[in-house]
Amino acid sequence: MSFKVQVGPAQIAIHQGQTVLVTEPDGQINWPSKRGLYFRDTRVISAWGIYANGERWELLNGGGAAPHVARVLLTNRGFVTKDGPIAARTLGLVIGRHIDGGLHEDLDITNNSQKPVRFNLEIAIRADFADVFEVKGDNIVRRGRTVTSWSAKRGILRITYRNKDFCREVMVRTGEGDGEPAVNANGRLSFDVILKAGQAWHRCLIYDLVDGTKHIRAPRKCSHSGTTSEHAGNMDKWRRTVLKIDTSNEEFYRCFSQGVQDMAALRLPLKDTDHMVFVPAAGLPWFVALFGRDTLIVSLQTMIVYPEFAAGTLEILAQYQATQRDDYRDAEPGKILHELRYGELAHFKLIPHTPYYGTADATPLYLIALHGAWRASGDRALIERYLPNAEACLTWIDKYGDRDGDGFQEYQTRSPAGYENMAWKDSGDAVMYPDGTLVRGPKALCELQGYVYDAWLRMAEIYDELDNKRRANALRKKAAVLFRKFNEIFWNEQSQFYAYALDGNKKKVMSVASNVGQCLWSGIIAPERAGIVVKRLMRKDMWSGWGIRTLSSDHPSFNPYNYQTGAVWPHDNSLIALGMRRYGFAAEAAAVARDISGAASHFLLNQLPELFAGLQRDPTSFPVQYLGANVPQAWAAGAPFMLLQAMLGLQQDAPRGKLYVDPALPDWLTDVTLTDLRLGRRRFNIRFWRDGKSTIFKILKGSPDAVERLSACDVDSGPTDAQRYCSEA
Repeated sequence: MSFKVQVGPAQIAIHQGQTVLVTEPDGQINWPSKRGLYFRDTRVISAWGIYANGERWELLNGGGAAPHVARVLLTNRGFVTKDGPIAARTLGLVIGRHIDGGLHEDLDITNNSQKPVRFNLEIAIRADFADVFEVKGDNIVRRGRTVTSWSAKRGILRITYRNKDFCREVMVRTGEGDGEPAVNANGRLSFDVILKAGQAWHRCLIYDLVDGTKHIRAPRKCSHSGTTSEHAGNMDKWRRTVLKIDTSNEEFYRCFSQGVQDMAALRLPLKDTDHMVFVPAAGLPWFVALFGRDTLIVSLQTMIVYPEFAAGTLEILAQYQATQRDDYRDAEPGKILHELRYGELAHFKLIPHTPYYGTADATPLYLIALHGAWRASGDRALIERYLPNAEACLTWIDKYGDRDGDGFQEYQTRSPAGYENMAWKDSGDAVMYPDGTLVRGPKALCELQGYVYDAWLRMAEIYDELDNKRRANALRKKAAVLFRKFNEIFWNEQSQFYAYALDGNKKKVMSVASNVGQCLWSGIIAPERAGIVVKRLMRKDMWSGWGIRTLSSDHPSFNPYNYQTGAVWPHDNSLIALGMRRYGFAAEAAAVARDISGAASHFLLNQLPELFAGLQRDPTSFPVQYLGANVPQAWAAGAPFMLLQAMLGLQQDAPRGKLYVDPALPDWLTDVTLTDLRLGRRRFNIRFWRDGKSTIFKILKGSPDAVERLSACDVDSGPTDAQRYCSEA
């Protein structure tokens, strides 16, 4: 058996809802750093250290026992007390933590020596109440006032931050446990620990959180019960309801199962008008918030696993759909939001995220997700409910998405605080000419045209369902025109590839980037050119062996360690793989799936990060961590679901009572059994396995008449649209 290098961030991160704790591996929060306890976009604890008579403890081991539970084991360094020296490694300290609203922290100390000990245990806590944007950007500005108070009678340390009507507060309760009450001195909580030989000492610290007048209680039960808490039970219950797989390939099984675990943990509860809505949060630690693009793409990735994510996403995004123009927030009527925040900067509108609408792709993606949710559920009431929102999206695409009336989608911010780039590659350096010069001003990115093309065709099918043939035919005609224009103008005969974008002067930006691969997913690539595109993406400068890079390694701007100019993003690869399969390139789609699955096996817990370095794979290499990547991250967690969909050719068509499959398992994944695959209210168990070079399947549970073999050329759209096609692979 070969040795496998395990990689991952050197930290412990746990979370639940909008509360996130990120510490060093030893459980400390060092200052200065980006670690801390975050609550609703505010860092409420910025430093945390624990000492024995002023000495730090030594790490033995630590980690997350569950997404919301952590456990750290430490031992003492040698130190001297008034009763004599305490030898190193004679005391054991276990820090247990779990989050459910607030944070419950357990401290357990055992005296493993043969004589009694007495020492002072100190915990130093600091709260800077910094906005998450300022922490991430290393630019913290104190605008309000922090007040600390200590109640010796109640054993409560209260730290409060106020800036006019903005308030955050953390209340640390110290009263539960052994020994004398805590003392607060020199900015530290202090405990007098007296232990006989072999004796143990326990104390709970309970961190309640306050947002204005809203008090968020921490769990009162000790952290060892965190894995059996109500929250843990709800996650287990959720996991039992979703799609499960069984396969002899342990690597892919672990990747898929960890994706399910991550999605269970990233369920973000948001209050709607009269009930709680669960949508996937984008990622930990920076993006535990509502995002338009991310949430919609994750909803599409999870359609075969848990279609209710899409229903929740459609509901909550409809609630925030823009109704008027607001240049500061880049809002226009009908536009779907990009990001919603709750911190101090958003509260005082120092940033436009209230919400911010600076994304050009969330609006067509809303239409794609609406169609996908209807096809998965068969619920006609769903499309009737959101038809007004969908029609507002269609109007926005025509009126605002196409800024200059040339038939293509362009973006450019109107806000002094807006984003230069408003597609999924939204970093400031993400769009560049072949010489490395940055493209400024209005940009028409290739994948935006694909999203709109796909959205129009999907909405045409929805209008067919609603017996509005006139509207359906009009959208199909618009899609046909866009298809022709895109393949005429974006195609470059000399390079035999599509343009990354058109700049403000309609000049083609011919940098080779992964965005064109997403055009395969949308179906806007001419079938006779699909093979050329797939082949180009699989060349060594784009295909790293750990996945397809965001930018060609031959480009002067390529940097394998940079965010979107050379790194590998699992979600990008999942969309590209599904696009490859829709055009008939099953082997290439499976190769991409194996890359991502193999990369996951090197990361701790088989947990796919948001992105990783785009270094070339060789027999001795391993994936390299991107510093600052969100882990877990929703659309990375959703990648194995979409990769499985590509390999099995799964298409849900609940309105017609059909589940279409076109399995093409590769030789590295010879068998897969699906349990609880959803089609409307029906569930199916299906076994797939290779027989020679073919893949066959057997229905283990559910109506065999509902499952049909159908070409995967038409992933997520169904066999009714004559404009869909499959190229010859």
